[in-house]
Amino acid sequence: MIKLSLLINLKNISKVYTIGDSAQAVLRNIDFTADSGELIAIVGASGSGKSTLMNIIGFLDRCTEGNYFFSEEDVSRLSDKTLSRIRNQKIGFVFQSFFLLPRMTVLQNVMLPLFYREEDENVSEKKALFMLEKVGMLAYAQRKPNQLSGGQQQRVAIARALVTNPDIILADEPTGSLDSGTGKEVINILLKLNKEEKRTIILVTHDNEISSLCQRVVTIKDGKIA
Repeated sequence: MIKLSLLINLKNISKVYTIGDSAQAVLRNIDFTADSGELIAIVGASGSGKSTLMNIIGFLDRCTEGNYFFSEEDVSRLSDKTLSRIRNQKIGFVFQSFFLLPRMTVLQNVMLPLFYREEDENVSEKKALFMLEKVGMLAYAQRKPNQLSGGQQQRVAIARALVTNPDIILADEPTGSLDSGTGKEVINILLKLNKEEKRTIILVTHDNEISSLCQRVVTIKDGKIA
């Protein structure tokens, strides 16, 4: 058996939000690892800390205490600029909300991460069109997000996450806005990326059928790994 390399290593991670004189601990002493090529589901009740953990893993939030090692480098105290660069190069996001820019076309939204990489525009367009075709949205490339249904917007968001060919895909309820048939197609895309390209995929889900397809299930309860 081939030993996978350790990609994500969270040690004793806590997250506390302070509002006025009150402090709320959302995560408490979390230890979490992910090997490159793993497919992991994070599950738990609403308010358990799943999304906060996902945001810390994806450099969208910082821990209050603890250390985060990414590819064996301690990234806990890196600058926002450095974390932004790593995020753009290494991580693709699928959010529970779509976060598509309303004034841009579908194609432009999918190309946006490549724009920040300063890739050639023609190459970026070809990559974006390929990903739109993969999620069944090629015919809508020139439409604006407000001309799409919620399910269609989610497909566009997934294409945007995949277009950078990321090492890690972080997905927060990736099928939450999709019908069951479309949801299965989306999950099959993620499964194929994991199986054939060995990408690390971490997803938050309430769907037991989806979590059962993952190699490992991590349960969060009251800010701790159960």
